Amino acid sequence: MVSAPDRHSDAGEHMGGGIDAGHGFPYGLPFEGSLNDGPGFAGSDAPAEADLYRCVHCGLCLSACPTYVETRLETESPRGRIALMKAVHEGRTGISDRLVSHWELCLQCRACEAVCPSGVPYGRLMEHTRAQVQDNGLQSPELGRLSRLFLRTALPHNGRLRLAGHLMRFYQRSGLQQLVRKSRLLSLLPGDLAAMEAQMPVMGRQFFGARGQVFPAQGERRMTVGLLSGCVMPLMQGDAMRAAVRVLQRNGCDVAVPPTQGCCGALNLHAGDLELGRRMARRNIDAFKQAGVDVVVTASAGCGSSMKEYGDLLHDDPHYADAAHEFARNTRDITEFLAALPLDTPRGQLPWRVTMQDPCHLAHAQRITEAPRQVLRSIPGLDLVEMAESSLCCGSAGFYSLIQRDMSQRLQRRKIDNAAATGAEVIASANPGCIGQLEQGLRDAGSDARVMHVVEILDAAYQAER
Repeated sequence: MVSAPDRHSDAGEHMGGGIDAGHGFPYGLPFEGSLNDGPGFAGSDAPAEADLYRCVHCGLCLSACPTYVETRLETESPRGRIALMKAVHEGRTGISDRLVSHWELCLQCRACEAVCPSGVPYGRLMEHTRAQVQDNGLQSPELGRLSRLFLRTALPHNGRLRLAGHLMRFYQRSGLQQLVRKSRLLSLLPGDLAAMEAQMPVMGRQFFGARGQVFPAQGERRMTVGLLSGCVMPLMQGDAMRAAVRVLQRNGCDVAVPPTQGCCGALNLHAGDLELGRRMARRNIDAFKQAGVDVVVTASAGCGSSMKEYGDLLHDDPHYADAAHEFARNTRDITEFLAALPLDTPRGQLPWRVTMQDPCHLAHAQRITEAPRQVLRSIPGLDLVEMAESSLCCGSAGFYSLIQRDMSQRLQRRKIDNAAATGAEVIASANPGCIGQLEQGLRDAGSDARVMHVVEILDAAYQAER
């Protein structure tokens, strides 16, 4: 097994190259145990050799990686994790629990991709590595339980997911949650139920549903857009979904919400369940094709990132490869779409001080940072102030906050501190997971600041005209 160096050791903080003479591990990553412990990579979904060897070990990724910034450990950097992948690929070690722990601590924020001079497709490498881990039954117990109970059982099924949302909303709004927390009952039960319950996402007051609605454009019609409803966002942030519809209508779009669509598959892909992710992608491709829309728009940065990569995901599928590439080309983040229209500038005044938190999969995977700011700067009276480390991950990362709570909370506090330093009353974001993570961080900090989706702020400016 590979042992992580002490965080204060030279090996943990080493920035250069070098090969450990005993076992060929770069950067002083020490090695324990048999070279052949555990299975190796195999099958069509193994990390591609061409992807692995694009990394030239320059180290530019280190300062961009949240887990390296927090730990200063080489094994918790993109370069270090790729070195472990190479060791398995070359047969110098097998997949072990220790290696898996380093891969699972990765947030898959893809900040490393944005600074990599060699164009290493780290997100794809990590998804295929986790697929190998899953196929060999070596996921951590926490991720394994989450996969069985949520990612596979609920997420692909709209009805089950909505039922779970209703039950969670009843639990949170009926007073039952407050009673359970006051009783400390969960802390008396085995496992970490109390900590998991504390991380439970807050359900919205009113859900948003995909029922085949078509909302007509206001004024002259420009085009018909298909709006991804998705999975979690309609349950947690139904108000933001309705704001997205109103904003698109205001900007001359008929808005179609196909009833047969579902989750984009991003969370399953991040966990390594590539086959289920492919099935979910095919369903969405069919749904929006049948709707006959001009463009597919999403208000979730994480969804947009995965949808724009459907072409890569399904490139070997003889029935869907072409359709997947076309779907990816026609997918837009809502801020990207609005900024390019051009936007119908609001006339209502919003005298708010706002700071922008860049969702990782918008800034790093889609390389979109200016569009949301362009939308915000179009609002009269709004004071946009930049926070430090605006694109450093907030620690949400989909399901990450449920299985890596310590690191998630460290990054959450860092983000909340940076936002507080701006004096902003509103934190703007463009991803449901980030919004939930920031809201919880503000509650824990006792802050009166609010978190709003960019389109909610734009919608408020339109409403202020009245």
